[in-house]
Amino acid sequence: MTTISKSMEISAPLSEVFTYFARPEHMADQFPENMGLNIIPLKVKNGFGVGTIFRISGDFDGKKLEWDCETIDYIPHRKIVAKMIEGPFKFWQITVDFEEIEAKKTKTSITVDYDMPMGPLGGFIDKIKLKKIAERGMENGLYRVKALLEGTGSIPVYITLDAYRKVLKEKERLRCSVSEAIVQIINKNKEAAQVH
Repeated sequence: MTTISKSMEISAPLSEVFTYFARPEHMADQFPENMGLNIIPLKVKNGFGVGTIFRISGDFDGKKLEWDCETIDYIPHRKIVAKMIEGPFKFWQITVDFEEIEAKKTKTSITVDYDMPMGPLGGFIDKIKLKKIAERGMENGLYRVKALLEGTGSIPVYITLDAYRKVLKEKERLRCSVSEAIVQIINKNKEAAQVH
């Protein structure tokens, strides 16, 4: 079993940080665009709480991987835990913990526990390659979220599934991040409104 854990302080209120992470599709913003990571909610329960199922797919160092996860623990403003229910790993679970440091500062910790398939060979591949990629990705992801939450002030976290699918199509078409796709859609709508 491999465990990767990273923490970061984000200068944003606890409620904003938690609301951002509570939407599984926002995980895609944490990874480089070249991974083509997509996270699509398949079944939403209790406002993205326990029982929510989502699919993760992406290009992991030239290998296309896809797996389904279920939210198994959800404590508002404290913790979110999701685990793989179907996919390539023997075991895969992510835990995100939140701690309010002060009114506008939140410590966010992400821990991923996983067990590679293929026995000793999988363990060897993990040690020499995947663990490093995952650690770097997780750290870069926290920096991306920090920049996003500290730089904007408000995030479009309430969005319908249909609207999100349109955003994903635009993201694919433009080959950009979810955030950049949303900005493009907003700008297009502004231009269309000005024409009329």
